[in-house]
Amino acid sequence: MKKLLLVISLFIGVTLFTQAQTMEKSIGVRITNGGEFSFQNPLGNSTRAELDFGIYSTNTVLLTGIYQWVFELQEGFNWYAGLGPQAGLWDKLDHNGKHIALGIAGQVGIEYNLSIPVQISLDYRPGFTIIPTGHNYNSLYAIGLGVRYRF
Repeated sequence: MKKLLLVISLFIGVTLFTQAQTMEKSIGVRITNGGEFSFQNPLGNSTRAELDFGIYSTNTVLLTGIYQWVFELQEGFNWYAGLGPQAGLWDKLDHNGKHIALGIAGQVGIEYNLSIPVQISLDYRPGFTIIPTGHNYNSLYAIGLGVRYRF
């Protein structure tokens, strides 16, 4: 029984190590109600960090950092989920200039890594501001189409 547990543990460890090694850095864009410059960096064990700088049609600028867990569905085809902070400037309709916004965002999506070093993704990223309180922007920037170069 101990040998079986050892073999299963080794198999799981090798699988996770191999999957972590196949993740690559990527840089590109995420298109929403505006656009974002996007960078992804693998952290190991099927996790990565995504950093996005977005400029939107609502006179809003956001910096978003998402910690993501990546799960392989088939070779080259993954789904992912994550959570992280957001900070930015937005223009209220009171015409008093830009206002600071701090919040949190969640993300869930799918991605496909083409045979060339290009990744295509589709995700849902709802957000909620903490400062100012209660500004929910689920519909403004939530659905995004990403195209990134993998290196």
